[in-house]
Amino acid sequence: MIPLRVELMKEVMLIKIYPENPNPREVSKVVNLLKDGALIVYPTDTVYAIGCDALNVRAVEKLCALKGVNPLKSNLSIVCFDLSDISEYAQVSNRTFKLLKKNLPGPFTFILPTSSKLPKIYKNRKEVGIRVPDNTIARVLVEELGNPILSMSVHDKDEMVEYSTDPELIHEKYGEDVAVVIDGGYGEDIPSTVVTCLDDEFEILRQGKGDLSI
Repeated sequence: MIPLRVELMKEVMLIKIYPENPNPREVSKVVNLLKDGALIVYPTDTVYAIGCDALNVRAVEKLCALKGVNPLKSNLSIVCFDLSDISEYAQVSNRTFKLLKKNLPGPFTFILPTSSKLPKIYKNRKEVGIRVPDNTIARVLVEELGNPILSMSVHDKDEMVEYSTDPELIHEKYGEDVAVVIDGGYGEDIPSTVVTCLDDEFEILRQGKGDLSI
């Protein structure tokens, strides 16, 4: 008899979730995998991303290894549900809060100082990227998980190729490396705009999708 967990992983390897009305049953399947330390591919309001439970250090290490990222040298980014979540995991000044409130949810990654609630693997850089995407699937996953999701784009560095926008092609590329690929429709081919907010100084490090309101 095949263990239930194996059957579950086979069943949800590629699943369709509609962003307008995410099916709670399908969302729960994905969240259970996240809680087990699995990697997933999911849609955002920009490009598709690979994610895991941001507070599960083993899962974070697994995702960094898959993407060839050294967490000691690279900024890591997490997806939060809303503004109140952000203050749990990053230090947010009043001035920065006003900036976030004007632009989130939206296609932005804000670089902020880390808080004490993030695992030590993040604090080696003392900074963390924060996202609250304008995508219902991504935010519902975070809300039900109860933790932020560590997020990395499926494409390599700044190279955008065809597979990165088509969930079926993403499944062909990453199907053996992740537990589930969520088909939330075709993704964007423009990454998020990255904004550093350290020391109350705002600077756009990468212009992507979206125009920053200050």
